Amino acid sequence: MDQIRTEYVMTVALKVTEAISDLGPTPYGHRRIARIAGGTFEGPAIGGTVHGGGGDWLLLRSDGVLQLDVRVTLETNDGALIYMSYRGLRHGSPEAMERMNRGEPVDPAEVYFRTSPVFETSDGRYAWMNRAIFVGSGRRLPEGPVYDVHRVL
Repeated sequence: MDQIRTEYVMTVALKVTEAISDLGPTPYGHRRIARIAGGTFEGPAIGGTVHGGGGDWLLLRSDGVLQLDVRVTLETNDGALIYMSYRGLRHGSPEAMERMNRGEPVDPAEVYFRTSPVFETSDGRYAWMNRAIFVGSGRRLPEGPVYDVHRVL
């Protein structure tokens, strides 16, 4: 394979509540846990809602990188349940990160915000998601993160 190609799958928009647990500085960094309150996802061949009750286990490392560990349940418009988990990294200049943390708009070009989603479902209509590698590119809005998800072909 000469180059890696991808195909757009969907955009996922999550609604995140305030951190429900702030563990403070641990040996690995500053640990917070936030609840996912819900959300939506939409793409050419898939769409639906994100169930509330998922979570985001955030770790702000000593090098200023925010490490993400997210787990949610998606429900498609045609009733399929899909478990989505992802790990990711978010970082940028201190100024850009401060603006983002205050809920101000930040140009996505100023922030490295990438994820590696994994999907799991028993529904045959979406079994293709069990058998592929995905990558996501994120941006942060005041209500939560938004990801454009692509399948690696």
